[in-house]
Amino acid sequence: METRPFGRTGLTVTRMGLGLAALGRPGYINLGHAEDLDHSYELGRMEERAHTVLDAAWAAGVRAFDTARSYGRGEDFLGSWLRRRQIPAEAVQISSKWGYTYTAGWRVQAEAHEVKDHSLPVLQRQWGESQQHLGPWLDLYQIHSATLDSGVLSRTEVLGELARLKATHGLRIGLSLSGPTQGQTLDQALRVQVDGVPLFDAVQATWNVLEPSAGVALAAAHAAGLGVIIKEGLANGRLTTRNTHPSFAGARHKLEAEARRLNTTLDALALAAVLAQPWADVVLSGAATEAHLHDNLQALQVAWDEEAATRLATLAETPEAYWRFRKGLAWN
Repeated sequence: METRPFGRTGLTVTRMGLGLAALGRPGYINLGHAEDLDHSYELGRMEERAHTVLDAAWAAGVRAFDTARSYGRGEDFLGSWLRRRQIPAEAVQISSKWGYTYTAGWRVQAEAHEVKDHSLPVLQRQWGESQQHLGPWLDLYQIHSATLDSGVLSRTEVLGELARLKATHGLRIGLSLSGPTQGQTLDQALRVQVDGVPLFDAVQATWNVLEPSAGVALAAAHAAGLGVIIKEGLANGRLTTRNTHPSFAGARHKLEAEARRLNTTLDALALAAVLAQPWADVVLSGAATEAHLHDNLQALQVAWDEEAATRLATLAETPEAYWRFRKGLAWN
């Protein structure tokens, strides 16, 4: 698989990676997630399934893996796989996130699946937990879903602790983004310094043909030397055959026409659109099954062209509409 430098971090990454949001917990908002897991949520079975998909990703050449403290047992499953397969730390690029605490109690339906808290005590607690699970493999530690209203980019005690972790553990520090103000949040993050030194080495953001609004900010971040990871390239399943919502019929017709022209599938087409962005270093597959992973990886073979870019650009929604719809997706 093609690799490239991850910004100016000194890391080298594969163009596609695997995220564990859908593999680490029983409930998630991807369309058809319950079917992917066969409605089977026993802990041992979940770990076995995660290891199967991780094995398939490794065999296909994927070397970038992303998880978070709030992905249920995501860090645990990834760490146990790395240990059992005796994967050398230098052979993979591992990223995780802090700032959300998993609260679903291993249930598909819960009053709250995760609770956001970007305070210093949460950072210190979750850093210890991440180290316990991922130890020497952890390369990149990210603020999970930094937003302007969370205030985390102004909390000097948190920023100082992140800088300390960066200096003492050789970590790269990043932030993930969500919501309609991804671009503005990233603009602010690029100005964050601790003792006169820029803090952030990487950014993870949502970009897909329905929600491309962060593209300008991501290009600026890449030009500034940050590594760029793209999540939700399939819009939580909305850009796959699983999206049968009547309001999406027109958009799906356009996607299907381009997929036929380029002799590919809907999901490979959507991910190829992300891979075509020159600032996108790693594009994450969020697959929860081996079959879907292989389908996603076909994006690397798509002969993407300007005709596809022009036609699919018409699918873009306003950021407010996109994130409002996403917020309404059911945990399943």
